[in-house]
Amino acid sequence: MTAAIPSRAVDLAEKVRSGELTALAVAEATLARIDADNERLNAFLTVSRDELLAQARALDAKRARGETLGPLAGVPIALKDALCTRGIRTTCASKMLASYVPPYDATVVAKLKAADALLPGKTNMDEFAMGSSNENSAFGPARNPHDPERTPGGSSGGSAVAVASGMTPAALGSDTGGSIRQPAALTGIVGVKPTYGRVSRYGLVAFASSLDQIGPFATDVRSAARVLSVIAGEDGRDMTSLRVPNDDYEAACGQSVRGMRIGVPEEYFAQGLDPEVEASVRAAIARLEADGATIKKVHLAHTKHAVATYYVVATAEASSNLARFDGVRYGLRVSGNVARDSKHAQGGALRAMYGATRDAGFGAEVKRRILLGTFVLSAGYYDAYYLKAQKVRTLIRRDFEAAFADVDAIVCPTSPTPAFRLGEKTSDPLSMYLSDVYTLPASLAGLPAMSVPCAPTKAGLPVGLQIIAPALKETTMFRLASAWETARQG
Repeated sequence: MTAAIPSRAVDLAEKVRSGELTALAVAEATLARIDADNERLNAFLTVSRDELLAQARALDAKRARGETLGPLAGVPIALKDALCTRGIRTTCASKMLASYVPPYDATVVAKLKAADALLPGKTNMDEFAMGSSNENSAFGPARNPHDPERTPGGSSGGSAVAVASGMTPAALGSDTGGSIRQPAALTGIVGVKPTYGRVSRYGLVAFASSLDQIGPFATDVRSAARVLSVIAGEDGRDMTSLRVPNDDYEAACGQSVRGMRIGVPEEYFAQGLDPEVEASVRAAIARLEADGATIKKVHLAHTKHAVATYYVVATAEASSNLARFDGVRYGLRVSGNVARDSKHAQGGALRAMYGATRDAGFGAEVKRRILLGTFVLSAGYYDAYYLKAQKVRTLIRRDFEAAFADVDAIVCPTSPTPAFRLGEKTSDPLSMYLSDVYTLPASLAGLPAMSVPCAPTKAGLPVGLQIIAPALKETTMFRLASAWETARQG
């Protein structure tokens, strides 16, 4: 963005609403920044140039008529390419959907449009949101603007890069096991996963339906709160959408932490945590205590089982959800070879087409997760794996419930390490999966959680402080995050 255009979404919206900036000027500056940086960082897979300029002109005309502009007036917000956009391709960073153009908008996209946001395009991601480094994209990895040889995290890596590099002041991602929070931590921005059901999933291409949740990235806490206030709310088209009123998330920002009880889980400061990450997070906790918060130790005993539990539950749901990508109705179709003397030539041809399409359309990680999920759901293994994982998931949720009986929020690291180098973990899936060890528990429990920056490493790599709150207590989370942000910047 140019120097005249604020980096904070809340400030930018006010300048557009007041007429100090035109939406067209913002749109043109956004496109210039994308043109300058996207080839190097690979954040955007699709840039909606004409649509963006048309939106900006329409918004300026609306203001000229004296009409009231929405809370995100003129704010460019990038969209993860798992969110359906009417008339604009939605690929999920997969060959399977490389040419798919949805006939409708996701609910969150429609809400952004109604709030007068500008939508410059679709961002890179791990294929079908399966990954922690954005290296599983069929279109190449997004790159961390702090060091382009390092990962920005995943799966919402492109959205994080768009914000961290200044291409857009805000973006939407989706978080299944940490896919907003971990990229936010590794790129030094704010990332929010709301309570499960707080935001409609209608129009989000499903990975694991009991875990997926859409949330915002932003440069600052207040802007993230405003974006969440726009996209949150009940939606009759999503059966998991909660019938609860929205709280005033933005009003929670700017309040003191004095009197808050903050829990620190010992299980999150264990083997595998980078020493510089631990030092940065503990320094943040000490500052919160100095500012008037009470720090208490809490125990989340079943944290050690979170990775295994997640990769049973999530892969089982992925196996079911991705069965729809078979080359029949939409997306890629590849003809398979069938022997002419087959007794069941027609059925054989159909099966061959299924196999050839899915083999060509899915990448290695997606295939791995489909196979694992199919296995844990298969006869003879369902009880041993899937059913047991669901029981452990309940124990993880109960750990949080017990902790929140004594504290208002929990703070801990977001990621066990700073951003790692591209290619460093691609040959070791387990090592990659452990990148989400601190974000998975809150996802399994359906809790709101967010990452905010704390002190970087000596090499200048970002570190994230994770804040976890009880279900539907996003205001508590934003209060604490905003207070920490103020303390850090002060």
